Formats: sequence, structure tokens, C-alpha cells
Amino acid sequence: MSEILQDFSEPALVHAIEANLFEFFPLFRKWPRMEVHDDPDYLWSITNIPFPIFNSVLRAQITPDHVDSAIELATTRCKLQDVPLMWWTGPATRPPDLGTHLERHGFSRDDDETGMAVELKKLNEGQTAPPGLIIEQVRDSAALKQWCHVFAVGFGFPEPVSQDFFDCFASLGFGDELAIHHYLGWFKGEPVASSSLLLGAGVAGIYNVASLPDVRRKGFGAAMTLRPLIDARAMGYQVGILQASQMGASVYSRLGFQEYCKIGIYIWEGGHKDHSTS
Repeated sequence: MSEILQDFSEPALVHAIEANLFEFFPLFRKWPRMEVHDDPDYLWSITNIPFPIFNSVLRAQITPDHVDSAIELATTRCKLQDVPLMWWTGPATRPPDLGTHLERHGFSRDDDETGMAVELKKLNEGQTAPPGLIIEQVRDSAALKQWCHVFAVGFGFPEPVSQDFFDCFASLGFGDELAIHHYLGWFKGEPVASSSLLLGAGVAGIYNVASLPDVRRKGFGAAMTLRPLIDARAMGYQVGILQASQMGASVYSRLGFQEYCKIGIYIWEGGHKDHSTS
């Protein structure tokens, strides 16, 4: 794993927010269903799964005279697989107006996410977790299956996608030495909330924070965010980062996170408009 970040300047935190995300997809190089390529122009993944996030483009560093051909190449790959495509942009994206070019090529802009960071020693831990909530780290296939169900339902993903995520994450195995760790929240004997911790780029990244509809707005999301960050702090990490939706930004602000950048998400449907991307 990379050296733990100790620089709390704004440029360093902006870089870490993106760099942690860039370390997510290469984790799955050995998953037979996904190809991951780190090319000079961009980092990209592709599968035969008709759901955008499995077929992604990140870390674009494209010259202006090459941008149209690079976009066409990416969409052509997805046409051949008959899958949609998700393209991520951020402060380091080149060219800076890449989003405009993507829209000209048929991409639609999804809601921007807010890149946020917090010094872990400044976390606001005063918020009381919902009474009865038990948070456990996922350590076997049975728990991962439950985690994937909660995650998919919480985000409104189609049910078959739950199995795809299970295959994806199960391919990594289980163990404290891994870069990614999943957390499952239990309430009244039922799994109701999820989150993930990605240790990469020297920081602790929070992803996949979700809860079932009947327990929302009751503090479950904040609790599922705090627990992995506290675990990461115990491992020596000093910075937590995440990309927040509009709905989640206020929750994370109350925990001490501050906004540092915007992460854009663009979707090329490729004939698969029936698949949710929220």
C-alpha cells in the first residue's frame, strides 16, 4: 500500500480524493469477468455486464486533438460488448472541458458528486449511533452476499446487479491485509446498511454507504461512515476521503468532512436505459 498521507494542504487533499478512486478498479485485474487497462490516455475497465459502473473510464489525460478519437474508441469497445459506459471526470482531468466533448458524443451528465476530506483526528464522533445498530466487518461469503443485497437495494440497483457485485468482490477474497474492507450494519436481527473502506493513495476512502429505505434518515449512514474511519485511524491513517451525493453531503459535513472538489459522472447508455445509475 502507498505511504500514509501527512500533507493536509488543499492540493494534496484534492489529489488524494481522485487518486484513491483511481486505485479502486485495478483491484479487480484478476477477476475473470473484467478487463482493466491503465493506458496513457486513461484508466478503463470493461465487462460483459450491462451496468455502467462495471464499464468505466477514469483518470483521463487526453490532448485536445485526440479527445474525439479517444471517446469514440471507448464507446466502440462498449458497443462491441453491448454494454453502457460510465466516464468519471475531476480536477485532474484533461482536457478540462472533457465533459462538453462527452455530451457531444451522446453521454448524459449524471449528478456531480462532491469530493470531500477530513483529518481523522478531527472527526466529529459525538453523533449517537442508532440504538441497537451492530456493525460488523464482512469476513466471509455469506456475509458478503447479505452486504451486496443491502448495497444494491439501498442504491436502487436492479436485483441481478447484486450477484454481479458479489462475484466482483468475492474474487478478492477476505483478509485484513486487503486494501478494501466492507462493513455490514445489523438492526433488530436484520442486515440494513452497508459501507466500504478503501485504503489507497495514502488515505482512507469511504464508498458504498447505503441503507434500506425503512431505516433512512435515522443516523445509519453516519454510523456506517464513522466505523471504518475509526478503524483506519487505528491503523495510522490520518485522512479520510469520499465522493458524496447531494443527499449525503450534509451527513458527511456534520462528521467534519469539508468540500474540496467536484467529481463529474457521465453515462453513455448504449441502448441500456433500463439500468439505473444512481
